[in-house]
Amino acid sequence: MGTMAGRPGSVAGQARPISLAPLTVLELTPPELVACAADAGYDGVGLRLIRATDDEPVLPTLGQTPMIRETRRRLDDTGVFLLDIEVLRLRPDTNVRDDFGAFLETGAYLGAQQILVTGNDPDHARLADNLAELGEFAHGFGLTPNLEPMPWTDVRDLREAALIVRRCHGSGVGVLVDAIHYDRALATAEDLRALPPEWTRYVQICDALLPRPTSVDELRFQGRNARLFPGQGSIDLVPMLRALPSVPVSVEAPVQWTAPAAVRARAALRAARDVVSAADRDRSQLTA
Repeated sequence: MGTMAGRPGSVAGQARPISLAPLTVLELTPPELVACAADAGYDGVGLRLIRATDDEPVLPTLGQTPMIRETRRRLDDTGVFLLDIEVLRLRPDTNVRDDFGAFLETGAYLGAQQILVTGNDPDHARLADNLAELGEFAHGFGLTPNLEPMPWTDVRDLREAALIVRRCHGSGVGVLVDAIHYDRALATAEDLRALPPEWTRYVQICDALLPRPTSVDELRFQGRNARLFPGQGSIDLVPMLRALPSVPVSVEAPVQWTAPAAVRARAALRAARDVVSAADRDRSQLTA
């Protein structure tokens, strides 16, 4: 792994790590994404090993394929660390060990730390059982699953995600807070402070404008295609970040801008650094 591998969060006197999420530059393959993150100056990167929609191309990203070996080489050469891999969907018919073994093996080979998980099962008791089993299974690969609430899934908001994770009874799973879903669900910083701090391993940031969408279709479109860079919209990001532990920040900001991926990645990082610096500066003043 690269020299940043294993870095869990900020170190005293240093800025916390910032990672480039795949959705920000979704046109890139995993090795291209690593190179883009390194060139732009990110500390880390996230990789999409399983496509999230039928519109995305099917890539050879499970197992030690040539593409995955090249991705590993670029991680080693650049020193960019692999923060998370995505996306695992927990469905009614999910068989954790049969369905996810190749994904977890690939993530371990690449040196990933976290897994992005979505809840696509209306039976939350069954979903919690599968999430707990995934947590135990992933632990053997050095990986931690994180349940991300989204309004178009069966885990719609932070409250539902917290109830499910609480049912997992110490299996090591966590909750992933994404700024746009946090804001659109009308969650608050107080809601975040009520979460056990060990549940939060990283956080995703972006921005968006008011008014909030009023339909699930609008929420889905905006979330997948039409966000803003951090600090360019109406989401109150600084209090959100201050309410969570000082964990790595993943910039997930697909914007409607036709600039090349490298240009968008650099712009996203500049914007994210400003927001993260403001949050961490406020945090240090509060604890001084």
